[in-house]
Amino acid sequence: MAFTGRDKTWLRGRRVAGLLAAGTAAALALATGGTVTQAATTAKPTPTHTQIQLLAINDFHGNLAPNSPTSSSGNVNGTPAGGAEFLATHLKQMRAAAAAKGQQSVTVAAGDLIGASPLLSAAFHDEPTIEALSGMGLEVASVGNHEFDEGWRELLRMQTGGCLPDGDGQNNQNSCPDPQTPFQGAKFKYLSANVFFENTQKTLFAPYKIKTFKDGRKVAFIGMTLENTPNIVTKSGVEGLTFTDEIETANKLVPILKKKGAESIVVLLHEGGFPADPRAYNSCPGISGPIVDINAGLDPEIDAIISGHTHQGYNCTLQDKAGQPRLVTSASSFGKLVTEVRLSIDNKTGDVDRANTVASNQIVTQDVRRDPRTSALITKYQDLVAPISNKVIGHITTPTVSRTADGSLESPLGNLIADAQLADTSTVTDGKIPVVAFMNPGGIREHLVSNGGEVTFGAAFTVQPFNNYLVSMDMTGTQIKALLEQQFSGVNGPEAPKFKVLQVAGITYTWNPAAAAGSKVVPGSIKIAGQPLVDGTTYRIVTNNFLSDGGDGFPAFTTATNKFFGGLDIDAFANYLTAHDPYTPVPTNRISVGS
Repeated sequence: MAFTGRDKTWLRGRRVAGLLAAGTAAALALATGGTVTQAATTAKPTPTHTQIQLLAINDFHGNLAPNSPTSSSGNVNGTPAGGAEFLATHLKQMRAAAAAKGQQSVTVAAGDLIGASPLLSAAFHDEPTIEALSGMGLEVASVGNHEFDEGWRELLRMQTGGCLPDGDGQNNQNSCPDPQTPFQGAKFKYLSANVFFENTQKTLFAPYKIKTFKDGRKVAFIGMTLENTPNIVTKSGVEGLTFTDEIETANKLVPILKKKGAESIVVLLHEGGFPADPRAYNSCPGISGPIVDINAGLDPEIDAIISGHTHQGYNCTLQDKAGQPRLVTSASSFGKLVTEVRLSIDNKTGDVDRANTVASNQIVTQDVRRDPRTSALITKYQDLVAPISNKVIGHITTPTVSRTADGSLESPLGNLIADAQLADTSTVTDGKIPVVAFMNPGGIREHLVSNGGEVTFGAAFTVQPFNNYLVSMDMTGTQIKALLEQQFSGVNGPEAPKFKVLQVAGITYTWNPAAAAGSKVVPGSIKIAGQPLVDGTTYRIVTNNFLSDGGDGFPAFTTATNKFFGGLDIDAFANYLTAHDPYTPVPTNRISVGS
């Protein structure tokens, strides 16, 4: 490692002469943390620093099996990457390399380990992922927004264990499918410093964890999710909880941690940024986004930030508000990268020596031996899920139906899902049939991919993995206008990168990118079933329960009336593909751009 000022002071004068007398090779070995044998008359110097390895992941999302190497989910800059079997092996190898240098290690995560998961994990309420990560030696993790997909009570079960009485295969899920091996819960500890119960003001999980290493060095980990979590998860999943500001929460904990003897402080934060070049996973070109402002506001006593949420890979050194460099990292998503940090701790102060603390994002390549324990776990659950996953539900006439949006931000797959929701009969009540459907683009997780034209339930579930319910409701023309403007305003605007255009069926309209926020929908362009929208007319619409609660920055949905819950969105999607077999993607001509 490079010498700090204290190291150089120690090397001056008679001590240098003593080292030189012992031999240049021995001096170099000592300076780099090696072991030397000195003459009995030469005192062995006390090490000035302790090196600790920190391994970090984020946004794993239950991706136990490797994704297709041709998809963005399965490679890093063209190198096939990810898969729990390979991730486990890489973690073991990294720890072994650190141990060979006399370094201790700790493995942490920055949220979204579960939720929005492939069927292999989601079919069993993500119990397989918790089991796999526990077996990999994960010790501490912050909660993320997707940890709340099935509600905070279910998240508590993820920590403590136990089985759900959900029946065998109810809603395509089955808790504890092997009665001989009940779910034990996570061996790692979830942290939730900024998630409080409204009635008690106690945190859902512990706000921090202090790990004491063998030499007495203490490192504190503060775990948080983004404050905006309630706006991007189902309302019922976080009912009774409050989410506080990330900066204020962490800064309040600093004096508490220092009082407990922890001078080295690391934040595990499920919020992130966007580098200008997303391929530059081991650098930090032009990074923007929430993490930049959060870093600028965090107490300078916080030594490093392990971030997530944006699914980006970056390795940054950003200035804290005292003008000192601070490490800010993220390891992409789906287990494709591992961030390896070498924390260099000053033995005199117990604080991180940032000048000698370095990080590197390592690709989880697939050219290593698969971890046998993880492979056995995956094989077990693949066998259990196969009858559901491999069932052919229809065919498509193209290799894929793409979720990639055109210039109006409408996509072929968005149209398919909206059509499926509009056609679903489970939301019909009192003879009122929905005439418009709205789908949030963030809920479309992958392209719909066929196997020689065949579409399996597993492929459909990969597209829509949330098990949301469909909800029909009444909205006036005025409310629908307000809804459409919310695609470009509030948390979804006013600049283009924030726009969130809903995928639709039964409605057409034009929006003007050059118009001011709140006035982007071209007057008179909105038509329902080919007829102009009328402000005072009530229309029956359908969406999912996430949007129905105002999620993704669409409060207009909360003003709707006469809400009725139907079936699951994935069932509507699968049934539509079966009913329209084979399916041919339709043109993206429902939303247009103009003036």
